[in-house]
Amino acid sequence: MRYRLFGRTGLYVSELCFGAMTFGGKGFWEAIGKTAQQEADRLVGLALDGGINFFDTADVYSEGESEKILGKALGQRRQDVVLATKVRGRTGPGANQLGLSRRHIHESIDNSLKRLGTDYVDLYQIHGYDAVTPLDETLRALDDVVRAGKVRYVGCSNLAAWQLAKANGLAAQHGWERFQSLQAYYTIAGRDLERELVPLLADQQMGLMVWSPLAGGLLSGKFSKDGKGPDGTRRASFDFPPVDKDRAFACVDAMRKVGDAHKVSVARVALAWLLTKPVVSAIIIGAKNEEQLKDNLAVTELVLSPGEIAELDKVSALPPEYPGWMFDFQGRDRAPKDAR
Repeated sequence: MRYRLFGRTGLYVSELCFGAMTFGGKGFWEAIGKTAQQEADRLVGLALDGGINFFDTADVYSEGESEKILGKALGQRRQDVVLATKVRGRTGPGANQLGLSRRHIHESIDNSLKRLGTDYVDLYQIHGYDAVTPLDETLRALDDVVRAGKVRYVGCSNLAAWQLAKANGLAAQHGWERFQSLQAYYTIAGRDLERELVPLLADQQMGLMVWSPLAGGLLSGKFSKDGKGPDGTRRASFDFPPVDKDRAFACVDAMRKVGDAHKVSVARVALAWLLTKPVVSAIIIGAKNEEQLKDNLAVTELVLSPGEIAELDKVSALPPEYPGWMFDFQGRDRAPKDAR
């Protein structure tokens, strides 16, 4: 296992992060996974033995059951890991039991700590944007929970570039804790964040945690172009996240050739491609069984050649959009002569 600096912090995290979204299987999240405590204990143990020191969950996953199961599975080993959870989603029927208000953040962190069986989390992330709550209220509340010792770092998920830039600008202005990381969707078949978010993350020295690196299993190589796949898979019953299927299967075809050359799965190639991107701090992997987890862990042993990376970059390239193509066009006369 390799470890990477987490954004602008002094924290080192494993380049694979174990995601506990499949733990519990309660309510809406049943379609994602139904891993019970005994199996979760075994998977978490395998992840730790494989060198993973980074674990991610959220208060809404299986209505809090994911946090409970993960906390019990880590047990005394909690002190050896970087533990992350999230806040924003609905946690009860009340009018104020969702969002990013001061009230909901303070209630949610206390409830998450109880479920996780710990007195602090290393990374507390807002799970998305809240258009109702003023951004300064959210940021000040997050700063408060850090100062209270309940949280070490704060991060965000599913934000647009302008929202993230505004948030860290406000944090700098007031001396509040800044967002150290973004958790976002990124795959070889979904490279949209490269347009605005990747340049921002690089400029601000922020970490990137990738969720759904296999596009909900679509990039596993187990699905045909007509959308048919193995029974019981997440994508078969929950067609998310949205993907340009034509581009996705063109990528799968290219990755299959690379996988055959290395005698590895298509899924492993998809993960290895992501790990070639400097902006990526960690890829969040979720596993329903030991076979999936071991295949994902083995990605750290796969080294793609420059030619293979170039070919995969080419087949998955985003179509040019304004103003990106203008930046490239106007940037030509600013490049050193030996770089042209």
